[in-house]
Amino acid sequence: MRAVICRAWGEVEDLRVEEVAPPVPDADEVLIAVEATGVNYADSLMVGGRYQTRPPFPFSPGLETAGVVARCGARVTRFESGDRVMAVLAHGGLAELAVAKESETFAIPDGMPFEAAGAFPIAYFSSHVAIRWQGHLEAGETLLVLGAAGGVGLTAVEIGKAMGARVIAGASTAEKLTERVMALTDGRGADVCFDPVGGELSDAALSSLGWGGRLLLVGFVGGVAHIPANRLLVKNRAALGCSLRYYRWHAPDKLQQSVAELFSWYHAGALKPCVTQCLPLERSVEAIRLLTDRKAYGKVVVMPGLRTG
Repeated sequence: MRAVICRAWGEVEDLRVEEVAPPVPDADEVLIAVEATGVNYADSLMVGGRYQTRPPFPFSPGLETAGVVARCGARVTRFESGDRVMAVLAHGGLAELAVAKESETFAIPDGMPFEAAGAFPIAYFSSHVAIRWQGHLEAGETLLVLGAAGGVGLTAVEIGKAMGARVIAGASTAEKLTERVMALTDGRGADVCFDPVGGELSDAALSSLGWGGRLLLVGFVGGVAHIPANRLLVKNRAALGCSLRYYRWHAPDKLQQSVAELFSWYHAGALKPCVTQCLPLERSVEAIRLLTDRKAYGKVVVMPGLRTG
């Protein structure tokens, strides 16, 4: 099979498409013939050896995928060959075949195209578990979303609206962010801030939170945020970290509830996955760079079936 291969820690430009042996699913895994894989900022971190996990060499990046079940492990009961599925992966999505745990594989909702399904798990699942389980957003509250033009931020906007909140899309720079939020909330401040950016924006967002406000730290593409404890105390605020990977391991029941609610909203037309570019496997480096250079609006997807030409 063809796969994007990383053989040493380094830059994404070092990645190469190679012919390699296909993966073999374990008893609790499914083998997926990949139709579409969403790229994420974390792919560049993994290739550089800066991600939370460091796969053994050689490996393929790619933390989410969608396709057709090609083979099931001996203990798999929820799927069979030919099923349309999406999955969260440890790695390996940038390839023609990928393996996923049965517990982290989900049937694609009827009517959802593969390119949308391949871009769905990381962004939507991450946003939902953060807003629902960490932020405890309630209908009628105000949700401030930073990085609202990005793949993850866009999903947070949709989820906030589906939960009955008032949503404010944050600016791309810290200047005047707090002032604008306070003006839009009549001086009360936001109840929850969804922050996949970090850096200076986190500091401004913290100031924009009202009494009892919750700052959800989801990512740090703009730099790691440093939260002064005294500013949490002043207004009974909270800063909460949220990573999808730990819900997969420690709270799989909550993850399943999140997925069910997301799929119900999709069927109701409340969620519209925003995929702006689909590139062939040979252009995976370009796809990842669109994210790291912050040039992407919405999600970028790699589709092995596309051919350069």
